[in-house]
Amino acid sequence: MSHSVLTSGALPGGLIVLPGVYQPQADTHFLAEALAQEDIGAGTDALEIGTGAGALALQAAGRGARVTAVDVSWPAVATARLNARRRRLPVRVLHGDFAERTAGRRFDLIVANPPYVPASAARPPSRGPERAWDAGPDGRWIIDRICARARTLLRPGGALLMVHSAMCGPEETVDRLTGAGLAAGITARTSVPWGPVLRSRRAWLEGQGLAAEAEEWEELVIIRAQSL
Repeated sequence: MSHSVLTSGALPGGLIVLPGVYQPQADTHFLAEALAQEDIGAGTDALEIGTGAGALALQAAGRGARVTAVDVSWPAVATARLNARRRRLPVRVLHGDFAERTAGRRFDLIVANPPYVPASAARPPSRGPERAWDAGPDGRWIIDRICARARTLLRPGGALLMVHSAMCGPEETVDRLTGAGLAAGITARTSVPWGPVLRSRRAWLEGQGLAAEAEEWEELVIIRAQSL
């Protein structure tokens, strides 16, 4: 596979990112490229799970979608609200667990860049910036919850776009979404250099068989699932 460092003109520039909030990075840009290919307009009800600074929510709102964005981090919620206000875009930003905050609602489009970095702790952290990336020993704690909820959150014909690392088992994600009654597949792949988080836990990742010795590049995937 060829290695690439992604940049994209699809994301809004000049975002304010408060301390402790995930700075849009290569995975955000990669997902933005996929989002740019979706048919979005004034009639689109969209949901972003784990909005962070709000970049993807703003991208969808800028194309006319009615966007709800959810994050468990209060600093992220404040950041996304601030960025939406500065751009005068009507993004509704909610604090809390995505499943609880969207109960009873359905959407035409769901976008998710969930925490997916494998971590030695049995459960993700309850506070701190690590909440944006740590996701349990297999990296799937949030991914699996999204897979389990996706069908009930999507309207007929609606689509889920999710990005995560190949370390987390993309085929399992596809199988879970397909098993839930969605048409799912991997629609794009790319590789990006390891960042400081992966480098800091190299020995543990190698010991778990999640990374090869001296590995320096991480494969990312876009998974798209559509309600039938």
